[in-house]
Amino acid sequence: MRGPHNIWRLIRTGATLERTGAMSVVLDAFQAPPGLRLVARILGWPFKWLGLKGDPSMPPATRALTALGPAYIKFGQILSTRPDVVGDDLALQLRVLQDKLPPFPKAEAKRESERELEVPVDQVFANFSEPVAAASIAQVHKATLIETGEDVAIKVLRPGIERAFRKDIDAFYLAATMVEMLSPSSRRLKPMDVITHFEGVVMGELDLRLESSAAAEYAANTGKDDGFQLPMVQWDLSAKRVMTLGWAEGIPAGDVVAIDAAGHDRRILGERILQLFLSHALRDGYFHGDMHQGNLKIAANGDIIAYDFGIMGRIDEYTRRVYAEILFGFIRKDYKRVAEVHFEAGYVPADKDVDEFARALRAVGEPIFGMDATRISMARLLTYLFEVTERFGMETRTELILLQRTMVVVEGVARTLNPHINIWEVARPVVEDYIKESIGPKALLADLAKTARVLARFGPRLPQMAEAALIRQAGSPSPEMPKRNWSPVFWAMSGLLVGGVAVFAALSL
Repeated sequence: MRGPHNIWRLIRTGATLERTGAMSVVLDAFQAPPGLRLVARILGWPFKWLGLKGDPSMPPATRALTALGPAYIKFGQILSTRPDVVGDDLALQLRVLQDKLPPFPKAEAKRESERELEVPVDQVFANFSEPVAAASIAQVHKATLIETGEDVAIKVLRPGIERAFRKDIDAFYLAATMVEMLSPSSRRLKPMDVITHFEGVVMGELDLRLESSAAAEYAANTGKDDGFQLPMVQWDLSAKRVMTLGWAEGIPAGDVVAIDAAGHDRRILGERILQLFLSHALRDGYFHGDMHQGNLKIAANGDIIAYDFGIMGRIDEYTRRVYAEILFGFIRKDYKRVAEVHFEAGYVPADKDVDEFARALRAVGEPIFGMDATRISMARLLTYLFEVTERFGMETRTELILLQRTMVVVEGVARTLNPHINIWEVARPVVEDYIKESIGPKALLADLAKTARVLARFGPRLPQMAEAALIRQAGSPSPEMPKRNWSPVFWAMSGLLVGGVAVFAALSL
């Protein structure tokens, strides 16, 4: 419940930030004005002794969030995807936040599984292990299905985690309200929207049925991708607080020594990871939003195995085309076209100058392309690009921020496997193939066919819609003689005509 009673939680938070040395880091990252800094200090400094100590070996921000508990750890992870809010330096710190907590007892995990699955655990699973991984929201156990002998991973939510998160989220809303009141300039960063986004992400992760659904959709999209595997969801052994997946057996993607010892070609693996991510983002519009080394393994046959589907990204078809054209324009050094795409998509206000924007983009691209191939960074390009577009009044788009953040992570994984990888050369064929498929005569015909199908569905209603529009027009008071508005009918008939031509053309091919 939101309200003044959450002030105590804010005091504890402020005290912990002060004790760990994170207060100044956070205030500087948010460029807090004097008034907000004063209130933060008042809420924190006098109560410093009440703050949690945390792990002194960690950086201040991660130390404080880890000490404050699961909700704060998860909030830090979400903020790591929003460098537009917290700045690049703090986002980098939060990106390496260790999402690890002490595990809860195996016996409790078994009881929770039994309660959720409504079946005795020992009748379904054999060799139910101690926790193999413990995170802020859930922990994972390894077991064997008695019926088939298959090894599986069982993900179980922490006891009472839902109630704990709701309490802290209420405090977050109070903090966001205070920030907006004390710092009007912060409103451009939309603190309340950030908390709302965080609440939506967390509430989704607290229902493992939704993660199971995400895993199933991801598997359906990528089932034919060479060199890529996903553990399959065991739907009959999954519920709201328990999820069962096939066990992912392989070498952690960050263990370069073990990968070499197994005889895998790291050059091929690095290229494959990058191209797979771009394919999923552009082709499917649905991508793994947390594709770091800890969520990737290398199978014995060299396939990439991805798991943990709590954070997934989705971008619509139009945005994918825009994103691909932007990347392709930079690859070809066609900065004018990159600028035009931003204006056409409405990302940059129409009152800005296209040529000025193109010149700013050239200042971004040319230094990067002047670097040695091994130093060319797509992540750096995207970071600079967002800085430029912000100066030109571009509105922040959450889905592109997540895409940018994931690209940074994927690039890091690829460079760990192959330090000499040329990111642009690897990306070029994927981007070019998508451009050919989505922008051209074939794509135009497909778009017209889709338009025709939509018009066909609404065809029976078009006369009624036109009549209703005409009645409203005729019934509206006007000082002049009322004129019939035939534009709805005209456009309806024009749409049907275009749609019919498109369908006829498609059938004729």
